[in-house]
Amino acid sequence: MQGFNKYYPPDFDGEKHGSLNSYRGKHALGDRARKLDQGILITRFELPFNIWCGTCNNHIGMGVRYNAEKKKVGSYYSTPIFSFRCKCHLCDGWFEIQTDPKNTRYVVVSGARQKDEDWNPEENGGFAVHDTDSNAGPADPLAALEKSTDAKNHQTKVQIPRLESLLDASDQYNSDPYSLSLKVRKHFREDKKIRKEKEKSDTQVKDRYALPTTLTLVDEDAETIKDAKEQWQKGREEILLRESKRRKLAVETSITPSSSRSLRPTTSKTSSSSAAESLRARILGNTARQFRTSKTTSATGKSS
Repeated sequence: MQGFNKYYPPDFDGEKHGSLNSYRGKHALGDRARKLDQGILITRFELPFNIWCGTCNNHIGMGVRYNAEKKKVGSYYSTPIFSFRCKCHLCDGWFEIQTDPKNTRYVVVSGARQKDEDWNPEENGGFAVHDTDSNAGPADPLAALEKSTDAKNHQTKVQIPRLESLLDASDQYNSDPYSLSLKVRKHFREDKKIRKEKEKSDTQVKDRYALPTTLTLVDEDAETIKDAKEQWQKGREEILLRESKRRKLAVETSITPSSSRSLRPTTSKTSSSSAAESLRARILGNTARQFRTSKTTSATGKSS
């Protein structure tokens, strides 16, 4: 809990010191009054419009707050003109903004550029807010009447019908909030059911073909189905074409060796047949020799 009591030292004299701040030698505003001897007070200043910093050329949006050095630089009649000197938070540059009581606005004096986005009431069926031209003559009554007529017509033909349409829409939406909420929630449930079914089917397809889970599948419609069929037919034709080429190449390679064998000379056939006959005669001779050797060995064993 915050304490509200104050400590008064034993040597404190109310008539002599007046207050605790004067007793301690401090200002009531604290660190905000550190430059008060120069006529400068540290205040919290909020930018009234968008600007570009003149040092770093960065954009600073409206509403950004700074600890500004506030001081009085003049007066317009009895109204003081204050200057707010701020340091850019994006660089070390300083910019200064002053009040303009004559036109009830702020103006950038140095260190920055203001973004010009003023709204002209004359272009929107209204009157000028400020007349800064002191040498202008008296207003034309016919021009003022014409402007008033245009403003009235704009109100009758544009503004009033727009307001009536907004009121009708508001009455329609607020006439039966329960039924409208029921329709909206029903629509949301149906849409959620459709999305759940699609996610389930997409997950099955991804699991079947080992696709990454982060892959997003397109929605099936007439155009995508037609495109998929065309791609499938094109791929099938390419496969059939490659298969026909492979078969044709296999047939050609099977015909070529037989034709080459038929074109060989008869001498090669004779030499191959003679080689086969000599091999057969050698095998028969070896067999007969083995038979005689085994017979002689058996007879010698019996006689002994």
